[in-house]
Amino acid sequence: MFDKLDDLLVRFEELLNELGEPGVTDDPAHFQKLMKEQSDLQPIVDAYKEYKKNKETIEDSLSMLESEKDEEMREMLKEELSDAKKRVEELEHELKILLLPKDPNDSKNVIVEIRGGAGGDEAALFAAEIYRMYVKYAESRRWKTEMLSLNENGIGGFKEVMIKGEGAYSRLKYESGVHRVQRVPETESGGRIHTSTCTVAIMPEAEEIDFHLDLNECKFDVFRASGNGGQCVNTTDSAVRLTHIPTGIVISCQDEKSQLKNKDKALRVLRSRLYEMELAKQHDAEAEARRSQIGTGDRSEKIRTYNFPQGRVTDHRIKLTLHRLENILNGDLDEIIDSLIAADQAVKLTKLNEQE
Repeated sequence: MFDKLDDLLVRFEELLNELGEPGVTDDPAHFQKLMKEQSDLQPIVDAYKEYKKNKETIEDSLSMLESEKDEEMREMLKEELSDAKKRVEELEHELKILLLPKDPNDSKNVIVEIRGGAGGDEAALFAAEIYRMYVKYAESRRWKTEMLSLNENGIGGFKEVMIKGEGAYSRLKYESGVHRVQRVPETESGGRIHTSTCTVAIMPEAEEIDFHLDLNECKFDVFRASGNGGQCVNTTDSAVRLTHIPTGIVISCQDEKSQLKNKDKALRVLRSRLYEMELAKQHDAEAEARRSQIGTGDRSEKIRTYNFPQGRVTDHRIKLTLHRLENILNGDLDEIIDSLIAADQAVKLTKLNEQE
């Protein structure tokens, strides 16, 4: 591990020298790449420098204890030694986590697809609440949200939203799966608790460099937008339906007044869906790696229950129960997501230690 860390220190210094050269901004793409690499290495370099500093403190304290006779001074050195040893242990663990292989999609924006599942109208209502939860969470992290497509059945139905922000996928990727709600619906006169579900899919936004989409395999249809109000609704053919012929995937976009903007949105969603299918194939091929993750990300996997009578939320993958239902539905997801990330890292660290 330490040979690798020494190499990273050398690379970090090289990056600083390159970024200090006068003509570095002449090639914006290369400059961006260097800045990204520096940003990725910074936390590792900072932790390793602190580790080395504490190792030196341990050596100095031990050396001084051998010759020091004054009891008060000896106690001070012992305390310093104890603190440095404790910090070295913490930093070793921290560095192991920082050196874990990174998911190349972690820094990407995400497309969140939410579909009402079992439970009819109640499932559609729950899908709308889950959509609102993610929008609120994005706002709390100062990420931007953009509605991509919406298919309402009068109550909620299907929603697809783009969330843009640094590291959005790294935090939201654990949300894929079946979310279950247990509560008494407003329409239930007998007071019985019903169980409904919605399915969440988290897809990294695919850029053209990630996935080449052949437009010859796409069929575009235009139609008049439907829905509430607006001067352009039902008056112009601005809505777009995009069909990917090889897979049969159909994307409809009608949120923008411009047909070109709706077409661009539809292409972005399709590219991300196809990219996710490609990732899923790789995911299946790497069965062992898949087992090392917290949850498979499979859309059929039941991951979380929201129980209204008890005011609790339970994440079944890590057996975490929180009695803060209202706060969580208002976007306070950090405690759940941090726990999932920690559990995922613990599993990966265990596997890494077994291989060493």
